[in-house]
Amino acid sequence: MNRQTHTRERAIYRVTWIGFAVNLALSAGKLAAGILGHSSAMVADAIHSASDFATDLVVLLFVRVSAKPRDDDHDYGHGKYETLATLLIGLALAGVGLELLWSGGRAIRDFTRGVLPPQPGAVALWAAVVSIVAKELLYRYTVRIGRQVNSPSVVANAWHHRSDALSSAGTLAGIGCAYFLGGDWRLADPAAAIVVALLILRVAWQLSKMGIDELLEKSLPREEEERILSLIAADPAVESPHNLRTRRIGQNIAVEVHIRVDGATSVTESHRLTVEIERRLRDAYGAGTMVSIHVEPRK
Repeated sequence: MNRQTHTRERAIYRVTWIGFAVNLALSAGKLAAGILGHSSAMVADAIHSASDFATDLVVLLFVRVSAKPRDDDHDYGHGKYETLATLLIGLALAGVGLELLWSGGRAIRDFTRGVLPPQPGAVALWAAVVSIVAKELLYRYTVRIGRQVNSPSVVANAWHHRSDALSSAGTLAGIGCAYFLGGDWRLADPAAAIVVALLILRVAWQLSKMGIDELLEKSLPREEEERILSLIAADPAVESPHNLRTRRIGQNIAVEVHIRVDGATSVTESHRLTVEIERRLRDAYGAGTMVSIHVEPRK
């Protein structure tokens, strides 16, 4: 493992362990507040925080695997394990969102039958405030580290923290209305839960789609491919780059392309041109960029 990879792995572990500790404290605190404050919304929010444990463990497990160098069984390395982690986080978020949606819908159904949710206590209200602040700060810290080390799974985990903050915001709104207004306003709790559930499901879809696209070898966006072609053709001796194929492998990308050069160009010069193309692409997209170039004579 080279120094850059080791530094990246350490940063991912540090931010994930910090998130794990915060989630542990919040889950225990919110569960206690939900029980003591007679708030089903806060108990559900505690379960949402507890679901972060699973995603933290997924990141800790899969990042170690994805950092392994290529071997005889994985010619392109192990980067797709990190992609799989991103997909699993998306699916976990979807499960949480569907559960919140179901719980909110059931509470509204019960309200139409004359059953009012219980009025929560102040401890549940303050627990929601603390949760919002803590999880938003954790999101900002985690997403910054994830983008610095170019880790899709860490960025995905950051969005899970943000979803927890949104869930707590909806919980705060519902608990606040039920606590201060009482009566039929208790219905605000499950109604807010449904709104939060829809927001969580939207994030879950975005993360899951990103993971599925990568596992199904979707090409890079058109603007990125245009940039790649311009980097390839930066040398006047290189003509007509074509048959471009791109894909993402975890934090890295893979590029396959055909180029044309003067038919009288020597093998040594052709090799120099391809090495320069590889250098330009790796300068732009990282040292782990995988490049395959086929050289053809000019037509």
